[in-house]
Order: sequence, then C-alpha cells, then structure tokens
Amino acid sequence: MNSSAPGESATREAAAALTGVETAARSLENAAHEPISGITGAQSLVRSLEAVGVDVVFGIPGGAILPAYDPLFDSKVRHVLVRHEQGAGHAATGYAQATGRVGVCMATSGPGATNLVTPLADAHMDSVPVVAITGQVPSGAIGTDAFQEADIRGITMPITKHNFLVTDAREIPQRIAEAFHLAATGRPGPVLVDIPKDVLQATTDFTWPPRLDLPGYKPTTRPHGKQVREAAALIAAARRPVLYVGGGVLKAQATAELAELAALTGAPVVTTLMARGAFPDSDPQHLGMPGMHGTVAAVTALQKADLLVALGARFDDRVTGQLSSFAPEALVVHADIDPAEIGKNRKADVPIVGDARETIAELVAAVRAEHEAGRTPDLTAWWTQLDSWRQTYPLGYDWPEDGALSPQYVIERLGALAGPDAIYAAGVGQHQMWAAQFIKYEKPGTWLNSGGLGTMGYAVPAAMGAKYGRPDTTVWAIDGDGCFQMTNQELATCAIEGIPVKVAVINNGNLGMVRQWQTLFYEGRYSNTRLHARNEDGSPKPVRIPDFVALAEALGCVGLRCESKDDVDAVIQKAMAIDDAPVVIDFVVGSDAQVWPMVAAGASNDDILAARDVRPVFGDGQV
Repeated sequence: MNSSAPGESATREAAAALTGVETAARSLENAAHEPISGITGAQSLVRSLEAVGVDVVFGIPGGAILPAYDPLFDSKVRHVLVRHEQGAGHAATGYAQATGRVGVCMATSGPGATNLVTPLADAHMDSVPVVAITGQVPSGAIGTDAFQEADIRGITMPITKHNFLVTDAREIPQRIAEAFHLAATGRPGPVLVDIPKDVLQATTDFTWPPRLDLPGYKPTTRPHGKQVREAAALIAAARRPVLYVGGGVLKAQATAELAELAALTGAPVVTTLMARGAFPDSDPQHLGMPGMHGTVAAVTALQKADLLVALGARFDDRVTGQLSSFAPEALVVHADIDPAEIGKNRKADVPIVGDARETIAELVAAVRAEHEAGRTPDLTAWWTQLDSWRQTYPLGYDWPEDGALSPQYVIERLGALAGPDAIYAAGVGQHQMWAAQFIKYEKPGTWLNSGGLGTMGYAVPAAMGAKYGRPDTTVWAIDGDGCFQMTNQELATCAIEGIPVKVAVINNGNLGMVRQWQTLFYEGRYSNTRLHARNEDGSPKPVRIPDFVALAEALGCVGLRCESKDDVDAVIQKAMAIDDAPVVIDFVVGSDAQVWPMVAAGASNDDILAARDVRPVFGDGQV
C-alpha cells in the first residue's frame, strides 16, 4: 500500500515524466545494439525507433508506409490506430507535452502526410518535440504526380525544425537518430522524416548507435556570464520589476529554479498561456496570466514595469497588444535558448542566449551576489500598487440573465473537483481562456493547449496522447462544441485502445469566441456562428444536432448531460468515478457569456477592459 500523501505520487510522476527530453537526448549515447545484416529498410526503421526508446506511435497505415507496418506488428513499440492523421499529430503533441518525451506519429504519403500539416505547425509554434514519419511514393515516381504523391518535405519546411527525405536505406538509423536529437535538444520542435516506399523495401544493414552528422547545429545552453551579471545588476536596481515567464521555462524543466529566483527577488511573476503551471497559482507573488484575456494585475504590471525579465517567452502579440505601446518604461532582460527570438519583437537591453534552467540558476547566484554587496531593492511601493490592482480587478463572471448554466462556473468547479494533479487539455476559444483563468495550476505538465497556432480540434486527441503517456493521471479535455465536432472521432480510438479520457464539452450552441467578437465589433450580426438549428416554430430553444450524449455512446464512451448549476458537482463526480471507459459530459450553457478581461486585437494593453460597456481600466494613462 502506498503511504505517501495524496498529491505526492502525482508530483513524483510529473517530475519523472518531465525528464524525458533529457532521456531522449542521451539515449543515442547510451544505446548499443549488435549489427544486423540483410534486413529491410522498414525493419531498420522499427529497430531504430526501438533503440531511441519510443514506446508508442500514433498513426494510420496506407500504401506508401505499409512496409513499415509489417515489422511494427512484431515490435514492442505500441501503435495506436487513430481515426484521422490530424488526431495522430495532436496525440503525439499531447503525449510530448504531458511527459516531456518526444511524441511520434506516422502517416502514409499524399493526403496522409498533408493531414499532419496542422499538428506539425501547432507543435512548431509551441516548441513541442515531435517526430513525424511519413511514407513517400517510390523514388523513381517522385516528381511525376504519382498516385498519392505530395512534396511533404517542401510543404512542411516552414513548420518543422528540420526535415529529411531518406534516399538510401542505409541512412535510416542515422536520420531517425538525428530527428530525435533535433526534436529534443535546443529549442524543441517537430522534425519530419519522409521515406520512399522502395527505400523501406530495400535490403540493408542495421547498426546502432549511428554517427550524427548535423554540421552547424550546436545549441547554446550555457549563458554568457557577463550578460547574467548585467541582468542581475538591473534586477537589483529595479523598483518595478516583473518576471515574465513563457513556455520555455517548462520546456527546460526550470520550475524549481524559477521558484528560487522569484523568492530571492521578491518580484511579481506572470505566466503566459503556454507557461501555466510553471509557477504555482497559489503563490502570492503570482499575478496570473498576461495578455489579451489576462488578469488586469498581470497586464498592467507589464505595462507599468521598469524592468521585464523575460524567461523563455517570445513577446507574442497576444501578450504585448499594440507592440509600440507595450511596457514603454521598461528595460528588458530577454533570456531564450533560441537566439532568433531575442530582439525579434522587442529590443533587449540585456540579451541572454541559453537554456532556461542554466540561465535562471546562474541568475540566482548573480542576484544573490548583488544582495550580499548590499544592493537589495525595496519593492514595498510596487507591491502596494500591485495588490491594489489585484484586489480592485479580480477575475470573476456574471451568471446568464436567462438562468442558463454559467460556463465559467462549470470550468471552475471542474478544476476544484479534479484538482491540481489532473491534466487539463483545452481546445481553442472561450473555453480555453476560461480554463486558463478559472482552473488553478500548481504543477508543470498539467495544462496543455494550442497556444501559438490556436488549433480548434486539439483537445480530444491531445488528451488521448497525454493519457497514454501518463496513464495513472486523470486527464480532462475541456472543449467547445465547435472544437469537439472537429476531432471527436478519436474517442472511438480511446474506447477501443483503453485510454479513458474525460471530456467536458462547453456547449453554448455557437462558435463562442467568434460570436463574442461579432457582439463587440460587428453590432451583433451573428453571421455563420450558430451551430444548433432553430426550432421549426421559430422558438429560441435550439435543436441539438448532434446530440453529444448519443454521439458519445455511439463512439463507445459514457455520455452524460448537465444543464443545471445544482447538478454540476454530481455529474463531474460521476465522471470522475468512471475509470474503465472514456466519458463525455455535455454541459449545456448560456450562449452569450463572454471572456473578460479583454484587450481588443491591435489595441494597447493600456486599454484593457475589465467588462463590457465600461471605459478602459487604465486608458486614461493613470497609474
């Protein structure tokens, strides 16, 4: 019997999982196998996947990739047969985000490969380590417009960290090894390996480990000491500093170092949409999420700061708002492992190229030296102001006037009942923002979403991948009724493969975020955002098409519905008690709820609105 405290085992599991990128990077050095002669390229491919430590591949077979599926039949690598290649890509991403290991997906040539484009673009924007393996038409047919031919290497060049076309079966181990090394090291990202059918069928030899040949690829992980000392001096001199934390801190497994830096400096912390869970929401130094739908305190702290310490963040437009008016009085320390990000959107006064964990650890030492020299800033006045904003403009919501169920309440209760050890994967739209706002994230690896690309349909397959990678952890997909209808077919995969995810569908009958913009900026002209049909008699109660409970049951899941506040807790608890099948809850909510606070697209963060029909909180220039 496990005698540990309720949250300890999940904490240990998450910590162990998030060392996976290191494990993947080192496996090439540690693994050694006896050479094998006279095998096919397909067998070499599967043996390479085994050697690099892959435990699961999400994919669908087809003509060009079919040779690889024969040796996969006998492999210890498990294959999860998805219902759409997009599902395979998002599942690989969810697996990678939840575990820290490289996610793997596989598809055939032509439409199979092109169906991976969206998840590869998604992984590229969010720096997720994924390897995609695609079949290609035989070498002699390339360029002839052969059946199911597509130049997937050319198509994905802008949305992958790197990609390969393998032209010789002898290259397969090397290319697979290089793909995993590239995906998992430096700034993580997706890598595609395209293999023609005749190369998979050719006779070859297998040797492992192969020699890596990646000239010019030498990520800088150790920061420059002089720049770290300059950054520490700015921190010691600042009176209104903010630690601006991005997803790179999670990718580098630098949350412990971040906590130490925050405690040492006493500075407020804001965590971007991609960094939720990097710093505990319960910590009093945490101001919440910045950005278009961030907290007033977080957004305004960035605006009024005299120093931004950006750690693994890229000054995304959803955070900065109108770039020319963003944080006008702030000096900027920008630390990132990707030198291309530094200075791309905002000039850095102190640029630091390096791994976030190493950078923050060295920054802690340098700041401590500043304090020992008597240079310790007094942030009392800054915290008085921050606390005033936080108390005056807390996150909140109103209940629908017609008595309908509040979507924010549903998500808030889901987070409270499932707790901080669960994993939450969100689709894109209003429900995504509410999930980022009203669930309390205390640990890394518990919040998964499509941040940069904003991909509808992400949640269900990503949750599937996360649940496969973390089978002992409760995994909730929080989806809108629009997103859910894009990829819910993967629930059949979950049911058949024994992956018991739980899905909360926030069903408002509309494309909610688009409807919100139509309300605010298009005079309520709701063009093509209604998902439900009107009744024939014209009454406002919609006809639910599809019936999500019936659909869930048809896909092999347990289907539940909730329409009343009084039933929310009981329905969530019923879903939590089911561990042997996927569960879908259809939460029927009001159609007019909106996400607040809000900074309109292209507007200054100074013009943040706390609610509709009010003047900007700080638009008058007051502090």
